Amino acid sequence: MNLWHGRFADKTNPDAFALNASISFDQRMALQDVRGSLAWAEALEMAGVLTVDEQIQLWAGLQQIESEFQSQSFAYAPGDEDIHTAVERRLGEIVGSVAGKLHTGRSRNDQVATDFRLWLLDHIPTLDAALSELQTELVERAENDFTLTPALSQKERGQELPSPPGRRVGDEGDGEGNYILMPGYTHLQRAQPVLLSHWWLSHFWPLQRDRGRLTDCKDRLSVLPLGSGALAGTPFAIDRAALAEKLGFAEASPNSMDAVSDRDFAAEFLFVAAMIGVHLSKLAEQVIIYSSAEFGFIELDDAYSTGSSLMPQKKNPDPFELARAKAGTLLGKLIGLLATLKGLPSTYDKDLQEDKIPVFEAYDTLITILPVMAGAVRSLTIDVRRMAQAIDASMMATDLADYLVERGIPFREAHALSGRAVRLALENEKTLQTLTLPDYQSIHPVFNEDVYDVFDPQQCIAKRKAFGGTAPEAVLAQLKQAQSLID
Repeated sequence: MNLWHGRFADKTNPDAFALNASISFDQRMALQDVRGSLAWAEALEMAGVLTVDEQIQLWAGLQQIESEFQSQSFAYAPGDEDIHTAVERRLGEIVGSVAGKLHTGRSRNDQVATDFRLWLLDHIPTLDAALSELQTELVERAENDFTLTPALSQKERGQELPSPPGRRVGDEGDGEGNYILMPGYTHLQRAQPVLLSHWWLSHFWPLQRDRGRLTDCKDRLSVLPLGSGALAGTPFAIDRAALAEKLGFAEASPNSMDAVSDRDFAAEFLFVAAMIGVHLSKLAEQVIIYSSAEFGFIELDDAYSTGSSLMPQKKNPDPFELARAKAGTLLGKLIGLLATLKGLPSTYDKDLQEDKIPVFEAYDTLITILPVMAGAVRSLTIDVRRMAQAIDASMMATDLADYLVERGIPFREAHALSGRAVRLALENEKTLQTLTLPDYQSIHPVFNEDVYDVFDPQQCIAKRKAFGGTAPEAVLAQLKQAQSLID
């Protein structure tokens, strides 16, 4: 029997009932619904609406229902329109007519808003933990891929490294101080060399911002709608501050009309989810590119790859491609909810039933993809020599300009002179490194024999010591900061 049947003479059309019902998805909030009802029963007793005996009966029934949900033995009935209907029906079966008192002063409008907020408050920590797991893998990759020697020890991470000895990438040796470099890109064009560890950590910080946004989202989630009624508030002497504390909310909502209509928190969560998707997509795209034969920087592990049903040689980065695709799906869920919310005329409208599915699905998507991404990142193999071979002297053109700046030439002029050197090398089918000293002095007499030191990529990165740069000591400081955040 519908909770609102008294006003109607005829039964609801079956198709209309199926359209209206939300039990297929809002049953995910079952435990939150019971928790809210337990707190509401206590608030009603404190307000003098229920006797102590009635509250005890309701609590006993609700706790039994909670146990049934936890053991997955709860039996739904065909007439259960939503999770609230299902709980109230079952409560009546257990405790009898006193179950009808539980909904006193409460509407499904403030009830569902409370359940939804509680569900998100319960599940955001799990999502945060999954993000932290991926961050941990990125930090470990940054540690392991720092030099050609094994992973950094705790002692090394806490010490300032000496200046690189100047060994060129690709030289044979014991690897001490031979930092693993890769070409950095802008516009997908080779730009400047960077430490591979610096690249790994460039994907750590976006996830850290995502975790910060989740924390901010939780702050605005932690507002209790219960006690707002349908829209005008409850007529009973409910201590909403105590009710908020009981349910773990930071405060009670100050306006009952806003409380039942507010879905900012759902849109905000979907925005955070979409941003996480964008950041995962960016990491995935780079791995996909770098694992192609054209780059060859990365080799995918068999456990995180698939093959072709036709071409036996193929090794496809499907998990990364799916992560890239999920970003669009997550973005669509955000836009869909915002379009639903943009023109609602009153406090609660049935349109708001469309708020939960995108949130649930966004959460499920991220909880599915994040552990796979973490495992895939952990298993990747790096081709250090292939990355080193992709670094050429043209990537030190900025260092050539800096060489001139150090000799008193203004940067804009130095930039133009360095550009002339690049053009001269191209016109003569040379590289910056194979231009002769007379070639350089024809551009400007300040060039000297030490100009060729500019083209050592190890020295190039060693100069970028400023906080946040790619010099080894700067990256070590960054690693230490990243580790402290995930610890």
